[in-house]
Amino acid sequence: MPQAVERIRQAVTRNPKERLTALLHHITPDTLRWAYYSLKGGKAAGVDGVTWEEYEEGLEERLLDLKDRVHKGTYRAKPSRRVEIPKPDGGTRPLGIAALEDKIVQKAVVGCILEPIYEPEFFGFSYGFRPGRGAHDALDALAHCIERRKVNWVVDADIQKFFDRIDREWMIRFLERRIGDRRVIRLITKWLNAEVLEDGEWKDEMRGTPQGAVVSPVLANIYLHYVLDLWFHKKWRVRKAKGEAVIVRYADDYVAGFECKEDAEQFLKDIEERLTEFGLSLHPDKTRLIEFGRYAMEDRKRRGERRPETFDFLGFTHYCRKTRKGRFGLGRKPIAKQRHRELWG
Repeated sequence: MPQAVERIRQAVTRNPKERLTALLHHITPDTLRWAYYSLKGGKAAGVDGVTWEEYEEGLEERLLDLKDRVHKGTYRAKPSRRVEIPKPDGGTRPLGIAALEDKIVQKAVVGCILEPIYEPEFFGFSYGFRPGRGAHDALDALAHCIERRKVNWVVDADIQKFFDRIDREWMIRFLERRIGDRRVIRLITKWLNAEVLEDGEWKDEMRGTPQGAVVSPVLANIYLHYVLDLWFHKKWRVRKAKGEAVIVRYADDYVAGFECKEDAEQFLKDIEERLTEFGLSLHPDKTRLIEFGRYAMEDRKRRGERRPETFDFLGFTHYCRKTRKGRFGLGRKPIAKQRHRELWG
């Protein structure tokens, strides 16, 4: 596994703009075995009803057969079993439970092919579902941006039903920019087009990727890398921003900070148009532009206005505060609704 990953990383480094054409041969019984043992036992079974513990019986023969089917193109992705899980705000989120063999192959492709290709390309302000990066790293980065950079305005944005609305055609086009191995593209297409079993009915809405599938987080990062990250970093910030502009993204949740109000307003307008182009939209009730930063408290007090508004990000409510030395600081506390649900159920 480490040797396969390193070879792909070297190829990416040598050819930063070329498509990689020989990839599927890295999916071997060894990488599939690594993927199997990387998955946790005791999880709910998919539509095939096969559990992790049951699959271990005759594991080597199963993995060899699975490898042969993947390489010959006879492997078929099974439908995901959809269940609804509660969200902190009281709603529900659809979760797709894939069959065990789909999880194994997805884990191998993610760890052995997709991550080595795309990790060098992803930007530092992207934190969700990446090796060695977590929610606390994103929170620390956000605190650094707001406390140390010239941030006076914050766009608190939410992409509405992101995983359900990913455009599959655009997803494949993005993947083809770096992946020239048609066998890998066909494999990912099978997972994207697999049906969903919900309430005893087979469904396929022809868009989106199952939230909960092993491959979905990295596909989400690839999609937003091209739709949001590259556009913001290489184009919008260079061509449109008059003052300082920063962004911190964790999967489909992100916060953007701006020195100038007109930049924040322009970004909010432009990002709506940008997302629409790729089949996405901002949530109308969860997207706001607020005055927030080191000068917000004094400026609002001077105008006779209330304290700066707060915003939520990654389970915490963020607010403006003063340190003991009288300096500006970013405060955060667990979201009230989430605390209430944890305490009272």
